[in-house]
Amino acid sequence: MPAERILPDEPMCRHTTFAVGGPADVLVQPKSVKELSLAIRAARAASLPLTVLGGGSNVLVLDGGIRGVVIQLNEMKRVLSCHDDKIHAASGYMLADVCDFACQNALTGAEFACGIPGTIGGAVFMNAGAYGGEMSNIVFRVRTVNGHGGVTTYEAEKLGFSYRTSMFQRLQEFVVEVELRLQYGDKEVIRAKMNEFTEKRLAKQPLEMHSAGSTFKRPPGYFAGTLIDQTGLKGFSHGDAEVSTKHAGFVVNRGNATAADVLAVIHEVQRRVHEVHGVRLETEVRILGVP
Repeated sequence: MPAERILPDEPMCRHTTFAVGGPADVLVQPKSVKELSLAIRAARAASLPLTVLGGGSNVLVLDGGIRGVVIQLNEMKRVLSCHDDKIHAASGYMLADVCDFACQNALTGAEFACGIPGTIGGAVFMNAGAYGGEMSNIVFRVRTVNGHGGVTTYEAEKLGFSYRTSMFQRLQEFVVEVELRLQYGDKEVIRAKMNEFTEKRLAKQPLEMHSAGSTFKRPPGYFAGTLIDQTGLKGFSHGDAEVSTKHAGFVVNRGNATAADVLAVIHEVQRRVHEVHGVRLETEVRILGVP
């Protein structure tokens, strides 16, 4: 692998959508399944801790950084193809690009994902969803590399999907390729639906600011943003971390927040919402690294 894709002491604030986080001991950016497999085997052979990321959304890296090897998969873009009603995509492609490719091929079903800020591999890992759709509805097959560098293919019914969860959150296996099964549709209708969802996001979500996406999972019977708003926490801040004034379900970085600032906001929101409503909010954002 070229040296420019093996980065020692690399600040993770450069590689996450929150734009916070201390250094990874080593950040590796493979472009192929072979490179990923070799990187994993090298880390294991050296007994180094291993962390794998997609595009860097939906994560909060703590200020002390991440020990060992961090492998980020957003350069994995060797495959993006269409065959009949199926899209085959390498895990590093952004969801927006995959949705646009589906539209170009007159395939419908993925429009809900067009504005989710992340890679398709990360979306499978989290079973990402929006506007009534989620990845479990469209994933047909997934190819992975395991914690020893071996390659496995899974059919969708084996992936353990539930709300914002897949089996990959429990296993040391990393998504490298995804096959989606969609339906034939009309390009203009598909594009119009994507534009509608994009306009809704722009109007309601703080996309102009650094964040990790929705900070909290939806608690049963409630909406996290509504509970936070009703608790009077819109605009609550610690340092440069703030509960968005546009959408209370987002904690944003106003420019120079630290991970400690973000955590302080998250913990206060959790405390106050539980105090007022008796509901415990769980983070959707994955918290990684050391303080």
